[in-house]
Amino acid sequence: MKELVEVIAKALVDYPDEVTVTETENEKEIILELHVAQSDMGKVIGKQGRIAKAIRSVVKAAASKENKKVLVDIV
Repeated sequence: MKELVEVIAKALVDYPDEVTVTETENEKEIILELHVAQSDMGKVIGKQGRIAKAIRSVVKAAASKENKKVLVDIV
């Protein structure tokens, strides 16, 4: 999951070196925190949050195989 979010985010931003993803996992859910440069925040979120919603949808579909809930936080 972590690698998937990282690849998607690096493709969107101007400063891919500053993209980091931290993963916290417990029994029922996986929490992914996406950190990007301040100037790239708008590119990752998108107009009215459409890109962020698309990232979350892709990750949710990938996580359905593991029967876990995935939360993606953009920090």
